[in-house]
Amino acid sequence: MNPLVPQVATIKNIVVETPDVRTFVVEPDHGQTFAYRPGQCAMVSVFGVGEAMLSISSTARRGGPLEFSVKRVGRVTGALHEAEPGHRIGVRGPYGNHFPVEDWAGSNLLFIGGGIGLAPLRALINHCLDERRRYGKFDIIYGARSPQDLCFQGELMENWPRAEDVGVHLTVDAADGDWKGAVALVPHFLEKLGPSPEGTTAITCGPPIMIKYTLASLKKLGFSDHQIVTTLELKMQCGIGKCGRCNIGSKYVCVDGPVFTYAQLKELPQEY
Repeated sequence: MNPLVPQVATIKNIVVETPDVRTFVVEPDHGQTFAYRPGQCAMVSVFGVGEAMLSISSTARRGGPLEFSVKRVGRVTGALHEAEPGHRIGVRGPYGNHFPVEDWAGSNLLFIGGGIGLAPLRALINHCLDERRRYGKFDIIYGARSPQDLCFQGELMENWPRAEDVGVHLTVDAADGDWKGAVALVPHFLEKLGPSPEGTTAITCGPPIMIKYTLASLKKLGFSDHQIVTTLELKMQCGIGKCGRCNIGSKYVCVDGPVFTYAQLKELPQEY
């Protein structure tokens, strides 16, 4: 198929995650398929408004429809938030590489997310949970601005903590009167928890400023450059390396990424 021509799809359901994040459950029309791996993205079109590159938050190995968890930040995402079940949209992709889950067999996995950055990590976490015996211990560190901004609360509070040898650690920037958990920025919370780098792969996704300081915190804790994996998906635009918007040195994030190890990032100009 032409990678610039979207498939028409229908919104089947909408889940309100937070005041400004909704998960859209989407099925391509006419029995079309959409094969993808954890970490990949897709371009979603609201016809007559525009399109936006979004991470895929569902897990392909579980079957079922596509899911996109979308924060309302601009014109296209705002239009999506105004949509209702039955609304038809466009989806093209998937684009980019994926998390190298095959390389992590036998490793402990440390997932570190911030805000809507938990969306691609959700796809990855559920993929790895479905292959639980392949990996060691899981730790999930997640932070949001407030308790009301914590996404995927059913999984955070119930499903993931009940899984075998999985620790879930939550923090918020500012608490309310009912919050009994940690109050700290994600990098500070990570350093306080002090996970061991031995036999561990750390995967982080979130706002660029969070990623910047989380990478520094992981290095402070002794993680090597090859043990740290992150994404740069916010820079993606066309998806196929033509528009040049995501160019960093010799790399195109939409083709060579969005998933990179820290070792790979250190070889690039500091433009991310």
